[in-house]
Amino acid sequence: MTQKVFHGDITPEDLADALVGEFSNDEFNANQNGDGDKIVVQIFKPQWRQSGGNTSLGISIQQHEDGVLVDVGDQEFLGVIASLGQTAFSLFQNPLNIIGRLDDIASDVNSMQLPQKVWDSIERFSKTVGATKQISERLSSTACPYCNAANKVGATSCVQCGAPLGDVQPTACASCGFVNVKNAKFCSNCGKQL
Repeated sequence: MTQKVFHGDITPEDLADALVGEFSNDEFNANQNGDGDKIVVQIFKPQWRQSGGNTSLGISIQQHEDGVLVDVGDQEFLGVIASLGQTAFSLFQNPLNIIGRLDDIASDVNSMQLPQKVWDSIERFSKTVGATKQISERLSSTACPYCNAANKVGATSCVQCGAPLGDVQPTACASCGFVNVKNAKFCSNCGKQL
C-alpha cells in the first residue's frame, strides 16, 4: 500500500469523483463507496471484457488535517498473470498464435500500468485544485516550546521570546507529502531520504 498526503483545498469527494470519471471507460469500471471524510474508490476490469485477465485496485481517500490522505492498495494481479501465462503457453505451442493474443497482451500491459495511471490522475487533479505535497500555509506555523507563540516554518528563533526553534520545525516529504519532524533523515511514511 502506497500513501501520500496532498495539502490544500481538496476534498475526498472531489478526488473520488475525478477518479471515477477518469477510470469509467471501455477498459475499466470504477465506483466509490462512502461519503464525507472517507471514501474508497474501486477500479476493476469488468467480467464481460473479452481480452486480458481480470484485475482490481482499491484507493482509500480520507480527510486529513489540511487536505487528503490517499492510500493506493496493492493491485490484484492473479487474472493478469493467468492471462499472460496462457499467452506464453499458446506461443510455446505455436509462435503464430501471437496474432490471436495481441488484444490480450495489450490489455494485460494496460492493466499492469494501472497503479501508476491512478497516481498520475491523482497528481493531475491535485494540481488543478492547487493541492500539493508541500506543507500548506495553515500548517506553516509552529508553536514555540517555551512560550507557545506562533512562528513561521523556517524561523530560527521565536518572534516573541527569542528561543531557538530548530528542533520544532516540521518538514514535508517531497515524495509523499507526509509531515516529518525537522531532524528526520528519512520520511517516516515512505522511507525516502529527506
